[in-house]
Amino acid sequence: MATNCKLKRLNAGRDHIADNYQAPLSLSGIAKCSYMSPYHFLRVFKDTYGETPNEFLIRLRVEQAKKMLITENFSVSEICEKVGYTSLGSFSSLFLKQVGVAPTLYRRRLWALSTEVYRFPSQAIPACYAYNFLGKLPK
Repeated sequence: MATNCKLKRLNAGRDHIADNYQAPLSLSGIAKCSYMSPYHFLRVFKDTYGETPNEFLIRLRVEQAKKMLITENFSVSEICEKVGYTSLGSFSSLFLKQVGVAPTLYRRRLWALSTEVYRFPSQAIPACYAYNFLGKLPK
């Protein structure tokens, strides 16, 4: 477990990832924000948060992509770029691995629940129902 001082520095790195998830990030750049070596940052981050900085970054990007797929009329390629990926194939593979369905199918299934074009009625359908409809609960 990290000490209070290390935890503050670690949180600075985690905040840097969260604030810049859509930009290209490197472990050495993130570790520099925390005033740690990349290896030490990686090890302490994993021990403290239970996931690597890269896993955290992927999770943030996929969560943002899920929101955009439901509420925006951007193409999957545009969403891929907006959340920080340059390869549509990599984005689709990671999305499928994290969510259990491809981005396009995720969008179609949730849009099918809505009568309003391109808008998911978040107040009308509880999130637990939507996740159950997709066959996978959120992580």
